[in-house]
Amino acid sequence: MTTPPPQGQNPYAQGQQPQAPYPPQGGNPFAQGQPGVPPQGGAPYAPVPPEQPRRKLSFKTIKNIVIVLAVAGIAIGGYISSRDDANTAAVGDCMHRGSTNDNDPDLEVVDCTSSKAEYTVLAKIEGTFSGSLAETKCAAEAKDFQYVYTETGDGSNFLLCLKDK
Repeated sequence: MTTPPPQGQNPYAQGQQPQAPYPPQGGNPFAQGQPGVPPQGGAPYAPVPPEQPRRKLSFKTIKNIVIVLAVAGIAIGGYISSRDDANTAAVGDCMHRGSTNDNDPDLEVVDCTSSKAEYTVLAKIEGTFSGSLAETKCAAEAKDFQYVYTETGDGSNFLLCLKDK
């Protein structure tokens, strides 16, 4: 003779469904009783605050970010392009004349093996010099100079004594 299965809730038995879903609907699975009501003999639990909706970026915020990035890009570009200006030249560097204007020749440092190399720096003298004083200074520093380049302003005043490459 066989014994019938025990009566009661058996979620594994065929044809029977569990009576209550787990976790309990609408509340803390560890709380006893109704949601928001403190359990018997214990401290009340803090309800979970609803998730705040995400804020969309405003047009003003996006505009400000674009302006900051543009200014940073211009500053970085200016720094990179100024690294080969005449004020970075040192004795032995080669220079290229970027302009035919004698008042602003736009000298820039180039590699001495480059076909652009036109002049060699014989001396670089810090200070403000003009006319014959500049030539006198170059004559004292570099005997075989051919050209004098002076730059003033922006706090960097100097004289370059140059000769053809």
